[in-house]
Amino acid sequence: MILVINTGSSSIKMALIDMPSERLLAEGMAERLGEPEAALTWKISGETQRLELASANHLSAMQQMLEMLFCRIDKAGITAVGHRVVHGGERFVAPVLLDTVVIAEIEAISHLAPLHNPANLLGIRAAISSLPVIPHIAVFDTAFHHAMPLHASLYAVPYSWYSEYGVRRYGFHGTSHHYVGLEAASILEREFADCRLLTAHLGNGCSATAIAGGVSVDTTMGLTPLEGLVMGTRSGDVDPGLHAFVAGQSGKSLQEITDVLNRQSGLLGLSGRSNDMRILLQAAETGDERASLAVDIFCYRLAKSLAGLAVALGHVDAIVFTGGIGEHASEIRRRTVSQLAVLGVMLDTERNAQDGRLSRGFISKSDAAIPVLVIAANEEIMIARYVGEVLNREDNIT
Repeated sequence: MILVINTGSSSIKMALIDMPSERLLAEGMAERLGEPEAALTWKISGETQRLELASANHLSAMQQMLEMLFCRIDKAGITAVGHRVVHGGERFVAPVLLDTVVIAEIEAISHLAPLHNPANLLGIRAAISSLPVIPHIAVFDTAFHHAMPLHASLYAVPYSWYSEYGVRRYGFHGTSHHYVGLEAASILEREFADCRLLTAHLGNGCSATAIAGGVSVDTTMGLTPLEGLVMGTRSGDVDPGLHAFVAGQSGKSLQEITDVLNRQSGLLGLSGRSNDMRILLQAAETGDERASLAVDIFCYRLAKSLAGLAVALGHVDAIVFTGGIGEHASEIRRRTVSQLAVLGVMLDTERNAQDGRLSRGFISKSDAAIPVLVIAANEEIMIARYVGEVLNREDNIT
């Protein structure tokens, strides 16, 4: 069994997966850590357990989560722990066995993802403290994108910024894009390495990726997860001169402006109502003009990015939607694909309304030039696969 841990700034997600069957045995979530309303929930063998945590920090929440899990599951059966780490920089281009040196190196590049990596490290240290004997393995969101060619990954800034500071486009959500790419190839009955795919991971964070030859060849996120598509609270692409302009007009510092772009922009900033696409779609139906505008901008920017990413592929074998919005918001898919007629894409209205559930994931017309698919995200399974690969590699070395 492999335990997968995904630690955020105020949450911890866990999944216990039997390998190689990939059967989910248990899943848990600790939310609102550090707040009075903090609580954790475990779903094990179909039963749900909940525990109030009352302002628990990451370490105490991790310990409570593991205690609840081990009351039902024999910890001796866990062979390894896989940790999601958002940013691997240029140092980490594949999953790696964690030790004190690797942890220090992850900490050294945390300035590349100050909102994410420190939280990931909290989870790593807390889990190692509770499970010190078994292997702990880091899986990096950026790793799947490491093969992007330089013409796709470098910015048109002084080259010394790249060579000295590591300024380049890294990309994120790599685990999700890799997983749905593999699933799409299976559905299309083709080898993954022979497929040219456009994948759109749409949730509170959003990114799109062009996949060819089994690797990412371009993606929308960049040096940080702020670049690219419109997201729940993140702006996505803005004019680089925006910081200086807003600072001059408002007196805000660069850090304050960056915080607004990360936490108060995107769907939330445009609508003034919510970062939840479900709420905005309902509001748009009742005549809320700003909610409708937020949805329109979201879909236009997504369609524009997908069309642009097609340049990296030459031709497109399929477009894949995944993530909470990508899997469940048929209206977002409809609005987005309606703007991709230039690619010859056509949705099947009924298939799209059913989220592809009755058509093996297909939501496009049977005679469409490019198939469009809905595939459920499963980063936990992909992380467990990566962990298995590392364990096999370590066994072969020893």
